[in-house]
Amino acid sequence: MLSRKNKHLLLKIASMFSVIRGYNIPIIALAQYLSAIFILAPEKRALSVLLDFNLFIIVIVSGLTIASGYIINNFYDSEKDLINRPNKSQLDRLVSQKTKLKVYFTVNFIVFLLSFFVSFRAVLFFSAYIFLIWFYSHKLKKMAIVGNMTAAFLAVLPFFAILLYYKNTYPQIFAHANFLFLLLIIREIIKDLENIKGDIANDYQTIPVMFGESTAKKIITFLTVLTIIPIYFLVEIFEVGYMDIYFYMSLIILIFFLQKLWKSNSKPDYLKLHNMLKFLVVSGVFCIVLIDPEVLVHGRRLLKF
Repeated sequence: MLSRKNKHLLLKIASMFSVIRGYNIPIIALAQYLSAIFILAPEKRALSVLLDFNLFIIVIVSGLTIASGYIINNFYDSEKDLINRPNKSQLDRLVSQKTKLKVYFTVNFIVFLLSFFVSFRAVLFFSAYIFLIWFYSHKLKKMAIVGNMTAAFLAVLPFFAILLYYKNTYPQIFAHANFLFLLLIIREIIKDLENIKGDIANDYQTIPVMFGESTAKKIITFLTVLTIIPIYFLVEIFEVGYMDIYFYMSLIILIFFLQKLWKSNSKPDYLKLHNMLKFLVVSGVFCIVLIDPEVLVHGRRLLKF
């Protein structure tokens, strides 16, 4: 049996894992590698992308930056989470605020050092990324619209790190980014609907708090309709291989999503909508392979731009 000391240590590790949302970071790393192979650097062999040391460092540094972002976000949201996520908050509080800050600064220092292995430009990029995450958590998160857009932008930034590394500007890259950006903004507003009680109690000026749930639903509906534009370009204009199946399925799910949205009026309802969007984002990561499944066999994409 585990000793009391070991149990306490395991609980601390579980608490920190919860704080940094460790289950998200491997998905983001996978998304970065798949994006590099199938979208951002299609002219390179898959094996050469996987063995690229600089890309490996970028992915590691991105994951560490995101982890530190979750820590500082958790630090500022501790009071709100007591209301919105009481069970998760109890686990997160097993690690003290002081310890969280120590880990936060240590991780950011490691990010700063590792970035030098890539280039000074990478140092500047990730330093700016760390600052933006802190500024969002400290100030922007409490602001309606600006907070939602910033959160979505920060979630997409790790892919821009790889875009800058490969220096490719294929137009379909921006169509993919726009679709993801819209999904993330919609998810952020759904989260605001889900967490409205805690936001009101802690003076967060979110869209539902300032303008009401009905207005928030109208904005979500408008943004959902806008996803048709990047989907049209990705399916009809650009070459996405079998991934067009994913985009057609996304349209069907988003129609169902809107139907559920206007019938929703409680936290469990909004949580279901949140999970639907999370499913779309995560499944989109794995469906990147459908752009050209033969890469798994032949190791290289056939360019058809």
